Amino acid sequence: MRCCYSPALLLVGLLAVGLAAAEPVDRREAGSLVLENIPPTPPALAGSLRRWENARAAVFEDWLADGSMLIATRFGQTSQIHRVAAPGAAREQVTFYDEPVADARARPGRADRFLFRRDIGGAEYFQIYLASLAGPAEAITLPGTRNQAPIFSPDGTEIAWASVVKGQADYDIWVMRADDEASRRVAFHGTGESDPEAFAPDGKSLVFRQEISAASQKLFLLDVATGAVKEINPSAEEIAYGRPHFTADGKALVLTSNQGGEFSRLIRLDLASGVSTPIGEKLDWDIEAVDLSPDGKWLAYTVNEDGLSTLRLGKPAGGPAKAVTGLPRGVIDTVKFSPDSKRLAVNLESATQPLDVWSVEPATGKLERWTRSETGGLDSASLVDARLIHYPSFDARSIPAFLYEPKTHKDRLPVIISIHGGPEGQERPGFRPTDQYWVTELGAALITPNVRGSDGYGRTYLALDNGMKRQDAIKDIGALLDWIATRPELDPTRVVVSGGSYGGFMTLSVYATYGDRLAGAYDVVGMSNLVTFLEHTEAYRRDLRRVEYGDERDPAMRQYMEDTAPLNNTGKMTKPLFVVAGRNDPRVPYTEGEQLIAKVRAQGGDVWYMLANDEGHGFRKKPNRDAQRAAETLWFEKVLGLEKPPGPSE
Repeated sequence: MRCCYSPALLLVGLLAVGLAAAEPVDRREAGSLVLENIPPTPPALAGSLRRWENARAAVFEDWLADGSMLIATRFGQTSQIHRVAAPGAAREQVTFYDEPVADARARPGRADRFLFRRDIGGAEYFQIYLASLAGPAEAITLPGTRNQAPIFSPDGTEIAWASVVKGQADYDIWVMRADDEASRRVAFHGTGESDPEAFAPDGKSLVFRQEISAASQKLFLLDVATGAVKEINPSAEEIAYGRPHFTADGKALVLTSNQGGEFSRLIRLDLASGVSTPIGEKLDWDIEAVDLSPDGKWLAYTVNEDGLSTLRLGKPAGGPAKAVTGLPRGVIDTVKFSPDSKRLAVNLESATQPLDVWSVEPATGKLERWTRSETGGLDSASLVDARLIHYPSFDARSIPAFLYEPKTHKDRLPVIISIHGGPEGQERPGFRPTDQYWVTELGAALITPNVRGSDGYGRTYLALDNGMKRQDAIKDIGALLDWIATRPELDPTRVVVSGGSYGGFMTLSVYATYGDRLAGAYDVVGMSNLVTFLEHTEAYRRDLRRVEYGDERDPAMRQYMEDTAPLNNTGKMTKPLFVVAGRNDPRVPYTEGEQLIAKVRAQGGDVWYMLANDEGHGFRKKPNRDAQRAAETLWFEKVLGLEKPPGPSE
């Protein structure tokens, strides 16, 4: 091990806080990782973690024309595309890269052709590739661009996608004939983020969605040949739209919308008249994943009921929909009909079961399980399910959260508060081996709150943390600390707050506000100052983030951001801090963590730091994830007083 520190960086920190000295940094490198103050992993810990690090998930990607499936899963170091021929059949790997591969889209009418996206080093400048099951893949997009939302026309002859050049904010929509790269052209020059969603049945037009913010989108119809564009349902109201689907006759769209209400509901939107007609019952929950069968006879959708999913099948014309029974209770993130309309793929996970793929026959209700993901040698019966709780906040608002507790314990439990990102995300009880390890092996209680600003609870709740109301979400965590102190089974003196991305910003903000009530803070790719974040995040994201966080170019907003920035409020940051970052992160630059680390260390603070040179916004490569798991375990054991005596290697 080699001890060193950056004199220039340290001097900046010392001048900022007016201190005279700081502890030297114990820095070492391991592969692509830079580790500061992080001790080597004991062999015994590596052995105990191994079975927790090998769980797999099956992510449904698409149906192939022959009725088989494309899924993404990991059988090596990264997630790759596999084919599954039938329920319970083997996973046949069809892509082989060092970098993760995802977003596969099957070419209609061809059982051997598909698209996928891949980037390098987590930089998120994705290229789109056209591939065959048994042959090479060829990039169809331009180097130096970020590409997303690839779709095929219904007959498989045309491809459309969105593309933006590095350093620019406006996406263009490109189209090309699937077998002719020379036909590639810009069909529409967009403003901000514009993503193609679906081709019309005749392939002559497509609908695209312009992202204004997480709470507001606009829909447009694009004539592919002429480039003419018409807005669908123009409105001054902020409307959140789900993914639109053309009806079989091409005359209308079926999608979700929260226009005129709190929650997203199903509607049929007539393209000629603009008239919107509700489909099915009105619910006080969001309808999420939606699909129409290719033959136009069936409609499938999921309802997000306090974080858990229910699946329903009905008819596009309306009428009562039936709940699909027999599926495990959990979270469904995708539904999609097969090309022949006879089966519906369902991607489902729960707190105790990894993401797997099922199918249901709409005509008969028959369920079949296509994949059975490994839990890495874990006994599913030993895993802990989530319990929904609610606690009161400072303004008497009830805040929902999920609580995970060890099945048996004698003493008061240390607590890990894990805050989701987004910020418009929603904490839901999915399968996360890391969370299960914290609860079952470390013996901690885990609480995952959905503070104000979280999705899934209506548009009013979603907007409660916007702009200068952001500190109210921080107060929600303060209220959670109050609630923990009232629980006889929980130890309020051993509470750690953690989170990634915006959850990392929340973590650092809670650390700045309530540091004297915490045992430590664990920040993964979080922002330490919204001003510096907005100034340095990639251009294609900046305007979308300004809608949520506020515009740092406005003097009053900038002053509020500076006044409340964790970077400028380090006085209570006296407990241990752990920061994780990716050097190639286009969303939250790694410098967001490093500027805070310099200041906290200059105050004499105890900081661990892990930087991956080959990752971006979170770690996606298994060796790096394994190293993160080991380091965080050592840190939690130290901070929560759970350190174990050395043992033999397993």
